[in-house]
Amino acid sequence: MEAFVDFFSFQDPNVRLVVLGMLFISLSSSLVGSFAFLQKKSLVGDAVAHSLLPGIAIAFMISGSKNPWVLILGALISGWVSILIMDFLTKRSKIKTDTSIALVLSVMFGLGILLLTHIQHSDFGNQSGLDKFLFGKAASLTLIDIQAFGLVTAVIVVLVGVFYREFKLLSFNYEFAQAIGMPVKALSFLMNTLLVLAITTGIQAVGVVLMAALLIAPAAAAKIWTYSLSKMILIAMGFALFSSLLGSFVSYTYINMPTGPWIVVILTFFTVMSLLFAPKRGVFSRMKMQRLNSLKINSENILKTLYHLEEGKETLFEWHKVDQILEKRAFNKVTLKNTLRLLSQKRWIVLGDQKVKLSRAGEIEARRVVRLHRLWEMYLTKRLNFKSDHIHSNAETIEHIITPEIELELIKELGAPKTDPHSSEIPYAD
Repeated sequence: MEAFVDFFSFQDPNVRLVVLGMLFISLSSSLVGSFAFLQKKSLVGDAVAHSLLPGIAIAFMISGSKNPWVLILGALISGWVSILIMDFLTKRSKIKTDTSIALVLSVMFGLGILLLTHIQHSDFGNQSGLDKFLFGKAASLTLIDIQAFGLVTAVIVVLVGVFYREFKLLSFNYEFAQAIGMPVKALSFLMNTLLVLAITTGIQAVGVVLMAALLIAPAAAAKIWTYSLSKMILIAMGFALFSSLLGSFVSYTYINMPTGPWIVVILTFFTVMSLLFAPKRGVFSRMKMQRLNSLKINSENILKTLYHLEEGKETLFEWHKVDQILEKRAFNKVTLKNTLRLLSQKRWIVLGDQKVKLSRAGEIEARRVVRLHRLWEMYLTKRLNFKSDHIHSNAETIEHIITPEIELELIKELGAPKTDPHSSEIPYAD
């Protein structure tokens, strides 16, 4: 508890610098990373992160200084060179995109390691700390670093705000943006520049190895929660900011716990939890939805089968053996038993000893399902010119998803037909 109070009181100057720096980096990375994720540039971001290393080393060798502005400039140039090389290899040769990314990443990263090794074995002064770019140095950020991060973040936020609509269209429909005359090349240049800038600042905290996670993980987690781009960006920034704060706290509380890797671990946890538990699009939500859909389909198929067993008879609501349902339609016995229990709970059927009959409410629901099936068969034959012997399987699928609105449109379109293509009566509602 004491560590919690000490940390969140922000009285320690080092804590203030680390937290503020990580918040700036997380904000810029998640913002730009959302567009990179949507444009399928995740691997490009990873390649650019590894490609910044030679630019940082060369900038230090030329200037002899570890001033963050000098290193950012060198990294920016190196990052842009890597993007141009990847683009050239993809467009001007038979090398595919994934191969060009792998080539640039490995070659540029190898060159960076080579230059860092050369610097360490040469007479360059003030060289200590350059190796921290491999794995990050969040705990040793300085005021100059924070000022640089803050300015870069402000530039990124302002430019994304100004060109938000253009970036949005570029991310979802590049060809349409090009067709309506938007300057797609200039916009792509600007987006790539912002991507390199965000990565350049981020690697000083988490290093080139983990930078891709800081760039993509917030966007990947946020995408599961919403279909709106603006909400996705806000959620991604929320995940990134909270992870930065919590990761910094863990690093402060426990000895020898690096800040950057812990932030990535927490981001990964949020991503996994989102994939599993997000409403509508999470794994468990989808499993639940599939289970409900399966129950709905099985229920409607049983009701339809019971209706067919009674169709054409003078007396309704007769008892039918369960085996008669199995003769009409193939069901797993366990599935059939569970579905019959569900239908009984809804009072759509009456269950007896190995026999079953429709209730009045069940008969109404069964008529609805049969009506939808036969209306759709009529639509396929009358409007799409399907042959009558090629429509049953299609109608078996579509009948379960036709809404009341679509049903009314079908009736209006077809003129309320009395029979289906097989001369069977279409049972309308009473």
